[in-house]
Amino acid sequence: MSIEFLKSGLQTSLQDFGFHGQMHNGISASGAMDPIAMELANWLVSKPKKSTLLEITLVGPILKFTTDMQIAICGAYFDCLLNKTKVENNTTIKVETGDILTFNKLKYGARAYLAFTGSLIQQQFLNSFSTHLSSGFGSNLGKRFKVGDKIKLHHCHNTPVRKLPKQLQPYYSNHIQIRVTQGIEADCFNAENLNLLYSQTHTVSNDFNRMGIRLNSKSIKMGSSQSMTSSGITQGTIQIPADGQPIITSVEGQTIGGYPRIANIIQADLHLLGQLKVSHKINFVKVDVDYAQQLWKQKSRLLSLGGVLG
Repeated sequence: MSIEFLKSGLQTSLQDFGFHGQMHNGISASGAMDPIAMELANWLVSKPKKSTLLEITLVGPILKFTTDMQIAICGAYFDCLLNKTKVENNTTIKVETGDILTFNKLKYGARAYLAFTGSLIQQQFLNSFSTHLSSGFGSNLGKRFKVGDKIKLHHCHNTPVRKLPKQLQPYYSNHIQIRVTQGIEADCFNAENLNLLYSQTHTVSNDFNRMGIRLNSKSIKMGSSQSMTSSGITQGTIQIPADGQPIITSVEGQTIGGYPRIANIIQADLHLLGQLKVSHKINFVKVDVDYAQQLWKQKSRLLSLGGVLG
């Protein structure tokens, strides 16, 4: 029982919730860049929300199934064909032995998540099947999949067909608003430069990977030059290096940094980073911590739909 790669795609890897609880060892979480799309795809195949699945980035693979199973695709929208029949996101899909799934043109978004019934035949590393691509460890020896690779599975059971409610079916824009709280070194910037984070539209540069997202912006300068002791950073930390171009730490970013932390993306909006592409536009909106917590509770309630996705 396996899923075989007839074409690998640009960067297709196994991901789940990641290597959480390891930052004190210098290991960032990795895992799915859009964890909400991950949870929704897993729900569609009746698996725990943080189960391991395929993360498919920008250019999709061609997959052959060597056993009957059910799959689901959430996140970015591709033109997908199962054999010669078009299949859609956000619903359970039945596949049979010998079927071929082709990811053609990407329509919008950046990363799709393909969940599957069945369990992986391999050992976890640090309680995760994620692939830490930047550091080269985890599933598939820390590498993206290539042509000829196989994901070996067992217990590919049948599951009820599900479809995501309309309110949980996302549309991904190329110009998004992201909410942030003030960073611990925000007072290193005078009012004019601090306001530049919020008053301008930032553009995602081509210096963008699972470690971090560099933005092209009107330069944001510190009020005075000062040395800093390297300190902890997490996914969503926005730092300002000497050139004044913001850098957003991503899922495989370093665990400490020495640039001033001007802001932090709120938990409710972190998943949006997973659907960004080069040249996409971002505006930042400042909120306080209490409101950020309320927004996360609201999003969590929406995702649970009163327990439907619980």
